[in-house]
Amino acid sequence: MSKKALIAMSGGVDSSVAAAKMVEAGYDCRGITMRLHDGDNCGAAKEAEDARNIAEQLGFPFEVADLREVFSKQVMDRFVSAYEAGDTPNPCIECNRYMKFGALMEYAKDKGCDLLVTGHYARVEYDGEKYRLRKAVNLAKDQTYVLYFLTQEQLAHIAFPLGEMESKEQIRGVAAAYGFVSAHKADSQDICFVPDGKYADFIRQRTGREYPVGDFVDAEGKVLGQHKGLIHYTIGQRRGLGLALPAPLYVRRKDRENNTVLLTHESELYTTRLVADSFNWVDGEAPTEPVKVTACTRYNAREAAATVTALPDGRAEVVFDTPQRAVTTGQAVVLYDGEYVVGGGRICEV
Repeated sequence: MSKKALIAMSGGVDSSVAAAKMVEAGYDCRGITMRLHDGDNCGAAKEAEDARNIAEQLGFPFEVADLREVFSKQVMDRFVSAYEAGDTPNPCIECNRYMKFGALMEYAKDKGCDLLVTGHYARVEYDGEKYRLRKAVNLAKDQTYVLYFLTQEQLAHIAFPLGEMESKEQIRGVAAAYGFVSAHKADSQDICFVPDGKYADFIRQRTGREYPVGDFVDAEGKVLGQHKGLIHYTIGQRRGLGLALPAPLYVRRKDRENNTVLLTHESELYTTRLVADSFNWVDGEAPTEPVKVTACTRYNAREAAATVTALPDGRAEVVFDTPQRAVTTGQAVVLYDGEYVVGGGRICEV
């Protein structure tokens, strides 16, 4: 009997080709699209209809799962809470963690599926003892940064069919050969529930709260002007401050207690140390000694040589060989050994 696979389908080209690859491999497939919110993107009616059409072309059943309540709690609320706390979150990580590899993985198990399949650019390998999360062949599209939280149990039941494909053009070629409506769709870039990029407006609308103005200050505490509210700013920001300054200054820290934003020269944005919590070691075991790694502190950022030490409280300390610019609490730090993910966590101290 064929193995069963649940295909997470967005209506886009990547998940469409992932589905086709699993059918070609002989899996008994079924498709699912998540309805996440009432906005125009990410599970809206048009995308769901495109996904349904592709599933019909490939000859397997399809359904839409209404996961708006879970998404609201696990992704939107966390996004708002992080900004209110002065952090800068990455909601795509939380969506992957709680939606695709949380809610959908549980659904796959309930339906007796052996694998959950997505269109992520990454690879899962088994070395005879443990599962390993490896970067995609197409390094320019690699998405392992947003998958660092995956456990051994999850990796055992995941497939990333696009991980071995060399280019986006190759993927679009497969979609065109099948006649998929998604073949020439543009890639989505924005946070799906804030498509216009106006995070502060979204937060105010969601909470019904106004966030008080406060002072921009320098390192000596001198007031440089007035900010619009802490939720409007992120570490390393220079543009949009609304100040006339004799030299460029950058956001270095947001002080929630005093409602101030510290501005400094760029040279003061650099740090050599961070601490991350909610840390996941992909092989399931924290190292007992410091380990040399490369570390990435933002999506698509360049990796930097570092040493990681597992802390007794489940956190991890990362010390860089050279200072890194604008490391930001709320973002993820993801550690690599060559092409393999060692682990990662949420930056909580800089």
